[in-house]
Amino acid sequence: MGQKLAVVVTGGTGKQGGAVVKSLLRGHARDFRGTAIRDGEKPTLERPMELQRHGVRKYPPTSALLASSAGLGWSTISVELRSHGVSEAPAIVPQHVEICLVVAGNKDGLVRRTGSGFCQEAMPKTGAIWLSPAGVGKEIVITAPIPQTMHLYLPTALFDRLKDDFSLPVAPAHSIRHAVGIGDDVIDQIGRSILSELTVETAASRVYIETASLTLAARLLQKHCDSGACASTDSSAHGLDHVRLRRVLDYIAANIEDDLTLVDLAGIAGYSLFHFARKFTLAMGIPPHRYISRMRLENAMAELAAGKLPLAEVALNAHFSSQASFTRAFHRATSMTPKEYRHRRL
Repeated sequence: MGQKLAVVVTGGTGKQGGAVVKSLLRGHARDFRGTAIRDGEKPTLERPMELQRHGVRKYPPTSALLASSAGLGWSTISVELRSHGVSEAPAIVPQHVEICLVVAGNKDGLVRRTGSGFCQEAMPKTGAIWLSPAGVGKEIVITAPIPQTMHLYLPTALFDRLKDDFSLPVAPAHSIRHAVGIGDDVIDQIGRSILSELTVETAASRVYIETASLTLAARLLQKHCDSGACASTDSSAHGLDHVRLRRVLDYIAANIEDDLTLVDLAGIAGYSLFHFARKFTLAMGIPPHRYISRMRLENAMAELAAGKLPLAEVALNAHFSSQASFTRAFHRATSMTPKEYRHRRL
């Protein structure tokens, strides 16, 4: 495809080293003891999205980075979990829509932001949400420490993809309202589920994150858009018809070991991302990421029962970045570790 791909692999020999190379060649969306570097590429929705380049300049040393989605291969959202101290941040024009969700707050302080003729302040209590459209810089003052805040960055291209599903303004990502300290149960729930995915990996993380970021963008357009409520069309009121559903399920089965994406599945079904995610859920009773996760778990159980592959390779085939992450997820689903399951089946 005309792209340069330099693969740097550290550690791992024999079967394990082969698994590393297999992981990088399969999709190079994740890092399994290796790093995929592309020369001269610009991030798109199909490639891992870089965190805000101005993050280091925007946040002073009193703002500690606790967790980050960097390196996870997420293409439709970037996430940082930060602990903020008393600080002032300069006005930097953001290139993405930003959602700030206070995970663990402080009722004794205020967050004040000013820019482009507005001045807003609110208490950073747990669950409070800040919204920032793309393209508008603002200065930020934090008067008291905030233990944990999630910063979720949504690319403008994600909003552009929803133009067929909503009555959108010309620049939808720039039309999100400035909001401070608001409550939104939907954003809160999705944000915390993304935080869980950030800290505890699952077998279908990439597809889930695509779905979650799409839902966040749709929520912002429906409830927090300056041009008013953006009503969605009603073409997703019914599930996928049998022919399209069968086509999608066959595609998933044939490519279960590859890096499946919501973009691929929606294309197979012939629907937009937004409508496909809703129609699939209506038809199957579970969202796409849960279906894929279940299929990968069943494949992993079959590989464990066969007893031919090392656990690290079974974990890799199930799309986990490490054997430890696979073990945790497998135990949650079966109440057994992979070793225990293999021992019982052999």
